[in-house]
Amino acid sequence: MEFFKGLKKTLVGLLAGVTLFATTAAGLGNLTTVSAASLPANSDSSLNLDAKAAIAVDATTGQVMYSKNAQEALPVASMSKLLTTYLVLKAIHSGKLSWNDKITPDEASQKVSQNTTLSNVPLKADHSYTVKSLYEAMLIYSANGATMALAYKVGGSHQNFINMMRKQAKEFGINDASIYTANGLTNGEVGSAAYPGATKDDENKFSAQDMAIIAQKILTDYPEVLQTTSITKKEFNNGTDKTMMENWNWMLKGLAKAYTALPVDGLKTGTSDTAGACFVATVHKDGHRIITVILGAPHSSDTDLSRFEQTQKLMSYVYNGFTYKTIKAQSDYKQTLPVHNGKDLTTKVVTAKETHLWVKNTDTDAKVTASVSGKKSLYEKGGLQAPLKKGQTVGTYNLKLKGQELYFLDGANALKVPAQTKVAVDKANIFVIGWRALTGLFK
Repeated sequence: MEFFKGLKKTLVGLLAGVTLFATTAAGLGNLTTVSAASLPANSDSSLNLDAKAAIAVDATTGQVMYSKNAQEALPVASMSKLLTTYLVLKAIHSGKLSWNDKITPDEASQKVSQNTTLSNVPLKADHSYTVKSLYEAMLIYSANGATMALAYKVGGSHQNFINMMRKQAKEFGINDASIYTANGLTNGEVGSAAYPGATKDDENKFSAQDMAIIAQKILTDYPEVLQTTSITKKEFNNGTDKTMMENWNWMLKGLAKAYTALPVDGLKTGTSDTAGACFVATVHKDGHRIITVILGAPHSSDTDLSRFEQTQKLMSYVYNGFTYKTIKAQSDYKQTLPVHNGKDLTTKVVTAKETHLWVKNTDTDAKVTASVSGKKSLYEKGGLQAPLKKGQTVGTYNLKLKGQELYFLDGANALKVPAQTKVAVDKANIFVIGWRALTGLFK
């Protein structure tokens, strides 16, 4: 027995070499992550959207089905409120804020709320409002003063909240945005809440891709946001009087641009002279939810319908031009990963959960192709460290479509799905390990 213990120690390095050879044959070259991919400038010019930029994505996977100038940062006006919304909901879920907390508006927020040329519910300096009421005013009526009051409460100061927005954007992987206000007004329009060191004309800018990322994060982390963004009309209680708030999202059921075939239930509009008419929307149809973003649609008055017409055109393009392909859990694409010191030197892997891809109707015969990359933290000496349990997550499947380029919000060009072992792999005994090392000397 002592002989074999010594043999194990002295030949472990040689064994690593043998295992590395097996690993390479089994696909160790796929360990690196998928390289980032740029979105096409215009993925389908035949759609001819009347907007400066646009994007359509799957709300779950982030697959991009359409893009037009989607990576250029542009003014987005009140669509900025979605990032503020995320931070408010984050504070609620962390326990730092509750819906029934009362807020007495600070001077800057109260003053902006009195500006009748902007979308607002007038806030009183001597009255307190619940977080829930200000939150509803922000999302339903795009109330600018109410948004600032919420931001002040969450951040402790207007400047600090903007810093929080910038930090959150970077955590989302957004590095091209310009952020100065919580509500999307220019820096000069928020009065004493202006961000220091910036000019009065500085304004928030995000790309269409950025806005889709923010929308996807909200829908994933805080899906209850749709309970509010789907409200068409509600009264705002201001103590002695009330303000009727009508949703600016006219694609909601019962409003001017509602379309039965597209049951839109959120998210946010944005309008200004520099931004034009903007709209980030979401719709759940036939069991599948998508997000669309329109930036810079024509704008000449508050009654413009262009952004909704462009949104309808884009949503219809996705649902009519693509087929939804389900990839079931436990799908086996004949992929293996190397195993170190296992009874078997490789293990078969399958998809750990159900997922999906949108396939162009012109490519309905497109087949799914797959590669797999191992989870680096589980690797030792060039392979997954045995023993391995059945159903253990050991890596990532990278799924593509033969004949169709894929793009995702995170920059990947493949759909990433957790990969798990198809069967258990026991650890080899010391005799097998020693024998492999010994026979490896003669190969």
